[in-house]
Amino acid sequence: MTDVTGAQVTGAGALSTGMALVCLGAAAWLAGGWHSGVRRARLVLAAGRTGGTAGTGPPPVRRVAEELRKARGRLRPEWGSLAVGVVLALLGDSVLPAVAGAVGVPVLRRTRLAGRARRARERRQDAVIALCGTLAGEVRAGRQPGEALLCAAHDSGGLGDAQAPVLAAARFGGDVPGALAAAAGQPGAEGLRGLAACWRVAVDQGAGLASGLDRLEGALRAERDQRADLRAQLAGARATAVMLAGLPVLGLLLGVALGADPLHVLLHTGAGIGCLLAGGVLESLGVWWVTRIVRGAEAAS
Repeated sequence: MTDVTGAQVTGAGALSTGMALVCLGAAAWLAGGWHSGVRRARLVLAAGRTGGTAGTGPPPVRRVAEELRKARGRLRPEWGSLAVGVVLALLGDSVLPAVAGAVGVPVLRRTRLAGRARRARERRQDAVIALCGTLAGEVRAGRQPGEALLCAAHDSGGLGDAQAPVLAAARFGGDVPGALAAAAGQPGAEGLRGLAACWRVAVDQGAGLASGLDRLEGALRAERDQRADLRAQLAGARATAVMLAGLPVLGLLLGVALGADPLHVLLHTGAGIGCLLAGGVLESLGVWWVTRIVRGAEAAS
């Protein structure tokens, strides 16, 4: 009796275990089928939204953002002058602001290009200083001048666009001082003339190249620091020029705040047009004079 009962219990346990496994398998199959169905539905919907090419292209919003970013990269800041002129022309019902904005485009473009050239010149001056310091360290470490110049030029980039002929002269025993003097014609690379002189003296007279490069690096650093100090002292003059350029705009805003119509007076009356022309001439002369003073001080330094 006990054996029969144990067998029944064992059979019932096995049956219940098997039923549990069957239920778990069915649940897992249903869950997998449900999720796979959801995945298929999502893919179908995505293909419908993108024209059957799901995942092969950016969404419309992202595509528009990329096009706007590309357009902004192609636009130049000086075209803002024309845009402001067009807006003022629409507000004042006159073509004069649009003409003035169009005239301001080449002026602002020239200013932007001059600023870019100045920054490139300063970067090249720093690279020449780094070249002198690195070359002095390589020579002091025991390298031959030609080999040291090859290493220093690759590390600092101070030779600029003339790096290939200078390195060719150093590698194949050419006229390195002549190549350095020719490379000094680049804006900001004037310090290479001193490097060419140090190289010529070291090769012809057997003088120490490292000590000459140390003195040259110190002189170039002192010249750069002097220019930085002068630029800081001339910051007040530049601020005056910016203030002169912004005073007419402030006057127009003040007139609008007082309830007047300065655009109508300046653009549609004889006295206003005369004042506008005279003010524009005096404004241009003032900005030109301050800029001339700043450039003259920088050139004298």
